[in-house]
Amino acid sequence: MPRGFLRFTFHASWVVLLCVLAAGCAIPQVPSRTVYEDPVNFVRLELDANVLPEWPPGHFTHPAQFSPEQIRRVLMGLTVQEHRTALQRWLGGESRRLPMFRDAEITILVPQLVEALRLAKENERVTYYLSQPQTSIKRIITSGGLYVRGTELHFILGNWQTLYGIPAYGMIYDRRYPMNPIISKGFDLFFDLDQARVQQTTSIWDSLLANTKDELVIDLAIVFPGQTV
Repeated sequence: MPRGFLRFTFHASWVVLLCVLAAGCAIPQVPSRTVYEDPVNFVRLELDANVLPEWPPGHFTHPAQFSPEQIRRVLMGLTVQEHRTALQRWLGGESRRLPMFRDAEITILVPQLVEALRLAKENERVTYYLSQPQTSIKRIITSGGLYVRGTELHFILGNWQTLYGIPAYGMIYDRRYPMNPIISKGFDLFFDLDQARVQQTTSIWDSLLANTKDELVIDLAIVFPGQTV
């Protein structure tokens, strides 16, 4: 058999093997619909695989009708606080609570979240992604998601002002999975109207990993008494 043919067969086999490996390592894409996107931000509707079509009690209360003023009120009431252990609090006290969103970010999000919640299906959650490019390969991101169930608004903060560097091999996780944290979460999420916060049960592992307050449940009936939500 000619040596050139053997060399070609050898190289072709390696190409096939590399293609198979690449397919096996490919990052799965969450099914989604884009509501808004510009070069650095987006709002999408993502399919939630945990919401079963055959079990209506688990469905989200979507579509949901909100006014821009209502969404603005919620966003402006959200604050973030650096998570500190009991020892850290004893030594240095509590950290200061900071607004979760900047004014410019709220301006972007309000109309897009109103539209996304209006279009969302009973098994879709709204995801948001905000970024500030620092260099050609680094950006600061804030991202997460939200959904409505009954009169409760569930607000998830996946990343807050997190510096993300695009790896050399080019796999961009932050835009594919806006609700997933890129690094360990070191913050707690609060709402300025304490009585509207719905308490949730958490495990000891959530407490140790500072994940107890990265999802906030807000009772909209308390925030907007007498209003249609």
